[in-house]
Amino acid sequence: MSLNATKFGLASAVAFAGFWIVCSLLVWVLPSMMMDMTGHMTHGDWSQMGWHLSVGGVLIGLIAWSVVAGLLGWLLATIYNRLL
Repeated sequence: MSLNATKFGLASAVAFAGFWIVCSLLVWVLPSMMMDMTGHMTHGDWSQMGWHLSVGGVLIGLIAWSVVAGLLGWLLATIYNRLL
């Protein structure tokens, strides 16, 4: 079964955009809980750090990470199709 690399890349970008928005909302609503979770995920102590969340930063991150996710999704599907 061959994958359509363009559609897979687009699906990756859309899925990551949704994840980014949910994550950003959680940081906005529950900043200390998300800081603790970040520390647990990175095996570090982030308690002295603070979030600097801005609308511009969220939008730039949304666009940048969606583009990266889309390109990586496309690359993954392309490699998968060549391995068939």
